[in-house]
Amino acid sequence: MLSAINNPNFRRVSAFVNATVVLLALLGVFVAVNWDQMAAGLGGFLAIRITVKNLLLTAIFLICSAMAFRIFGLTKPSLGVPFRKDAVNVIKACTVASVFALLFPLTSHTGAFTQRIVIYFLPTAIIACLCGRLVARVFSERIARTMDGRRDLIIVGSGPRAENLYRRVRDSNQQDFRFLGFVDSPNGHAVTAEIRRQMIGTLEELEGILMRQPVDGVLIALPAKSCYSQIQTAIGTCERAGVEAKYLSDIFEVSLARPTFERDQDASVVSLKVVHDDARLLVKRGIDIAGALFGLALFGLPMLLIAAAIRLTSPGPALFTQQRYGLRKRRFRMYKFRTMVPDAEKLQAALEWQNEVQGPAFKIRNDPRITPLGRFLRKTSLDEFPQFLNVLRGEMSLVGPRPLPERDVSRFDDASLMRRFSVKPGLTCLWQINGRSNTDFEDWAALDLKYIDTWSLSLDLRILVRTIPAVIRGTGAV
Repeated sequence: MLSAINNPNFRRVSAFVNATVVLLALLGVFVAVNWDQMAAGLGGFLAIRITVKNLLLTAIFLICSAMAFRIFGLTKPSLGVPFRKDAVNVIKACTVASVFALLFPLTSHTGAFTQRIVIYFLPTAIIACLCGRLVARVFSERIARTMDGRRDLIIVGSGPRAENLYRRVRDSNQQDFRFLGFVDSPNGHAVTAEIRRQMIGTLEELEGILMRQPVDGVLIALPAKSCYSQIQTAIGTCERAGVEAKYLSDIFEVSLARPTFERDQDASVVSLKVVHDDARLLVKRGIDIAGALFGLALFGLPMLLIAAAIRLTSPGPALFTQQRYGLRKRRFRMYKFRTMVPDAEKLQAALEWQNEVQGPAFKIRNDPRITPLGRFLRKTSLDEFPQFLNVLRGEMSLVGPRPLPERDVSRFDDASLMRRFSVKPGLTCLWQINGRSNTDFEDWAALDLKYIDTWSLSLDLRILVRTIPAVIRGTGAV
């Protein structure tokens, strides 16, 4: 998420958003000062003043204000920067904007726009921008916690380059990561005792490590000339497992990841991301929040009625919670309406031989554990409504691969399946609109990877629109 905020396109848009706030402050002061002269109403007063000259002056003011915000570094929420320093930069940018605001009284033929307006405008713009940036700072910090969290890192290599990189990571002031250990294959070079104590496997074992535990990033610190093939192997392994890889200098052949040149501590690195990571993620998160709030408001009463019906028709709680794997293989507690008998999970072992799905998943069309009401809830997908809470908490998205239970993930035998954890799980997905349980696991996994590789906001919208008729038909529901 933080890399999305640092995206150049996001910063340009942010500069114009700040400038628009300043422009609205100027318009507000202009209207307030001339309120007594609006005999024909606000619309009539402003209509007289919408001329080509004024539109041109407004465009110049907007562009110059945006440039001022960019110059003073106010193009992103300043996470970690003291608010006092942020306020000083806001005052500077608004002061520059007020200078350009003088263009209006200097060219006003009616005298409606006076220099007094510019004097009132400066404190108004400062207060408006500070309030806006304070809200943006709080909002960004909350999103950063839900989308980024602590990052678990591995270093590939055990020589001098790996040791130097480890010391930079260890000695940095960042507290949002945890170092898991080193991975390298023996090649005869000397290894320090400190690195030897933290070796967690060989390069050949890297794939298994990435499948067994959550890993957010792999830092490759092998010498480029003598270990080209090992570096290429590490990159390919990270691509298959859906884990971001970074390496020092040199560009290598990649098939899925998107190289991004960054500054990481004191070293120039190339970050290989296997998913899209730009400002659109902020838009997606905003849509998730709005959608979850709308869903909870719209279906709040039906959800209460469903909960009451479950309690009346079968013993046990109305809600079923289960540990599922989410973004970066982090576990979270997923909510559903209970559709089975209370001890359903304990009974599953005895039913494994009846599994009708090839692969790690478990599905039985006529599962004896499902209650009569539960079968209806599953057919209509009403049992999924409590997951709006997971979306609101940032653990899930409206659209994304369906979250899998621990039992299914423990049976993964292909590292490429781990790529599904490079994005947030969702309420609906391509699988949901393409047959659901009528789709075998291999095709299900292929649809999830297709979604990850071709993701866009328009794709999310198409999936959401197509989910409604798919749910109404109940095709493939179990």
